[in-house]
Amino acid sequence: MLSRRSLFSTAALLGTGLTTLGSAPARAAATVPASALDEVVPTKAAPIALNFNENSMGMSASAKKAVIDSLGKAFRYPDDAKEAARKATADLNGVSPELVTLGSGSSQVIQAVVASQVQKARAAGKKVQLLQPVPTFGVAESYAAALNVPVTNVPLNAETLEIDVEALKKAAARFDGVTIVYFCNPNNPTGIVTDKAKLSGWIEASAAAKAPVFFLVDEAYGEFVENPAFESGVVLVKKGLDNLIVTRTFSKLYALAGLRLGYGIATKSVLAECDLFESVDNINLAGAVAAAATLADKTYLETSLAATKLSKAIVTKAFDELGIKYLPSEANFIFHQVKGDSETYRKHMADANILVGRAFPPFTGWNRLTLGTPGEMKAFVKVLKDFRTKGLI
Repeated sequence: MLSRRSLFSTAALLGTGLTTLGSAPARAAATVPASALDEVVPTKAAPIALNFNENSMGMSASAKKAVIDSLGKAFRYPDDAKEAARKATADLNGVSPELVTLGSGSSQVIQAVVASQVQKARAAGKKVQLLQPVPTFGVAESYAAALNVPVTNVPLNAETLEIDVEALKKAAARFDGVTIVYFCNPNNPTGIVTDKAKLSGWIEASAAAKAPVFFLVDEAYGEFVENPAFESGVVLVKKGLDNLIVTRTFSKLYALAGLRLGYGIATKSVLAECDLFESVDNINLAGAVAAAATLADKTYLETSLAATKLSKAIVTKAFDELGIKYLPSEANFIFHQVKGDSETYRKHMADANILVGRAFPPFTGWNRLTLGTPGEMKAFVKVLKDFRTKGLI
């Protein structure tokens, strides 16, 4: 198991009171507002929600204004706003709008991908399976099960909790039919990135060999990644590979979880199949205008990233001080060990008015902690240290 400091220096961040990001071009300096730094006092009526990987910073002011300004047109269908959001999303990823499909959250895009690939395989008279690492985000599995598609699970590496790519390859090769590979990168709940040489290499090799394998690459947390070993699947789409789709969401960094907007990026042929299973009017006006406004609000995005980074520093510093093992997350959550089982730990935290993640079998001695605002994480650390004195962790 891993127990190490995060990739940035927590001591430097906290010792100097730094609340800005580094000098990377996409992550210019940003100041976390004082309101997000003040320690939160959780109550039964207002618990701290650190269980669903939401963005506690809340929507950007520009997104809120865009939603309010759009209400006068809410009686019209949102076609123009939808296309504006599609173009903004395409520009963000450096692709043409025709390579982008929008969904009511990335989960709806995933549903359409699974349905379209299953239909394609069955129309060709071929068997089909969904292949996935476990634990991972389970929505693709649930959609496959609804279509009576068998699901093959491959456990994570027991020592590192990384996705076992070689084992996935073998499982795909053994299957006499079409394999849909669901691959969350960074993975949920571990936050670990799969090296581009392993994942991109497998996708490219499969494309070259015309192997009956389709990759559903879920990059819901891609905006948080700093590890250079990561490569977005969008790079492969730009190369023209048609054996994958990349899904992303506006629910995490962009803080629009309640407005339900996500997207997929793939070649035109893949999207033509996928769009057959998307509702014509699956995007609402509020979500569309909020997404476009948020993407244009660079200050908000930099601040959101800065707050997440600071929150990670606060938590990992406490974990290090208490000797609690945790994984080096590249997302807005941290997977860490607990005393006993995660369900007991979760109940103790709920008693302290803090909501943390559910169990992720078979790693029942671990818990997934969403990174809220720095003020929320200060409250979490206080409870965590109190748990140590009580022998609860």
